[in-house]
Amino acid sequence: MIRSFLTVSTGTLASRLLGFARDSIIAALLGAGPVADAFLAAFQLVNVARRLLTEGGLNAALVPAWLRVRDTGGAVAAAAFAGRVLGTITTALIAATAVLALLMPLVITVLAPGFSGHETLQIAVDDARLMLPYLAFAGPVTVLMSLLNAQGRFALTAFSPLLFNIALIAVMTVLLLLRRRQDATGAAEIIAATVAIAGLLQLSMLVLRRGDAIATPLRVSFDAEIRGFLAKAIPGMVATSGPQLLMVAGVIIASTSPSAVSWLYFANRLIELPLGIVGVAMGTVLIPELTRALRSDDRTAVAYAESRGLELAVGLALPAMLGLMVLSEPVVRLLFEHGAFTAADTNATAQALTWLALALPAHVLVKALSPAFFAREDTLTPLLATLKGVVLALALAVVLGHFFGSGGIAAAIALGAWSTAVTLIRRGAETFGFSIDADARQRLPRMAAGALAMGALLWLTTRFVLPLAAGAHGLTQAAILAILIAGGIAVYGLFLRLSGITGWREAVNALRQKTPADLRE
Repeated sequence: MIRSFLTVSTGTLASRLLGFARDSIIAALLGAGPVADAFLAAFQLVNVARRLLTEGGLNAALVPAWLRVRDTGGAVAAAAFAGRVLGTITTALIAATAVLALLMPLVITVLAPGFSGHETLQIAVDDARLMLPYLAFAGPVTVLMSLLNAQGRFALTAFSPLLFNIALIAVMTVLLLLRRRQDATGAAEIIAATVAIAGLLQLSMLVLRRGDAIATPLRVSFDAEIRGFLAKAIPGMVATSGPQLLMVAGVIIASTSPSAVSWLYFANRLIELPLGIVGVAMGTVLIPELTRALRSDDRTAVAYAESRGLELAVGLALPAMLGLMVLSEPVVRLLFEHGAFTAADTNATAQALTWLALALPAHVLVKALSPAFFAREDTLTPLLATLKGVVLALALAVVLGHFFGSGGIAAAIALGAWSTAVTLIRRGAETFGFSIDADARQRLPRMAAGALAMGALLWLTTRFVLPLAAGAHGLTQAAILAILIAGGIAVYGLFLRLSGITGWREAVNALRQKTPADLRE
């Protein structure tokens, strides 16, 4: 499982790093004004739909269903089931895309009520309509990726999302070079149209790959089997998009304040790096592992999968949270303070990032705990927990946003995330109990202690080092920041090694582990 986790995480890391480059160029082109707010609100809508589909949601429901059909009916029955799922979801999303295009003014008004009565509303509507074709491509992309994951083929699905960011970066680089001839509104429209083209590139990569047909014959069906699958898939898709839905709740309130949507968006992009590395891999790798263990009634395998998943989640989320809180301002300045993005935007974004970072462990815990429900084909419990967190965040954002601005809205989002995590912990303990083995009970407190030691040392170091480099060249500041981050990682790794949690030999052995035979079938 560790090897598969690292494969998916590496692909996600590469995609997130390219995402930083993408967002840095967006900040330079659009800044944090009305045009940026409109574009990012529209992009948030498409991004939520993308996450509903492509980053674990549909995968959480399709993998157990496909494995069950294959185990009971064989490969031909599994391919026929996959073909019906692929045809039905693709058709439904094409229809949904057309309906959303017609109703987009109403949709944007609901998601960003503060835009009403301003030119920002029409800009957001135009941008969103240009992005919408992406949804029609995202459906078949997700189904094909999930089927490959169910067979233990993680490499292609891990790296295909790179095309999305590569396409956007290529187009925006040209726009940046021609910025004197291109106004911000026109640049936003071109970027929005590129989003749809990027979706087509992802679909082409998966469709043109060589290999056996895994979804044939292709047809639309709403038979009892497909209806049962959709009844489990839709709640699971919503449940796995909790972080994005919480951001939508924040944007609804932030849209009433100039530039607040942009500040929250750019702050959240930094949260998505560690969340993506751990969270996406959790949904992609842990669900198949738990499903197989539960179907074979192997309690030892269930405990092992849940324990290692929780260790990986906590072991990476805590140091990432502390690092982002301590280095919020210099990281935001380095990545985004270029072109139209000002120093005032940096300060506001860093403040929002500090609060959003508190939500990171909660988000990752949800990603680690949800597969235990999904593998048991229970998608309703995570759905209700997610909706409860979103409602709480929305209510708190109204109050905290009024008194503390975008920072208060970010704090409300963090509290909503922790509400979801606590609900899942409580419901899981009541329903089936989490099978955490003895090794995890010993390692988790040591990981927490190591993260705190790393955070404290990093805080002390930054207070002495960063002020000395305040007037240095941008490359020098970037190098110093990179050294501080690398030093923090080294300190944390050394603490884990001295605590007996892991070492280089264990990591190498995990990478060399061969994939079990049933994953390659």
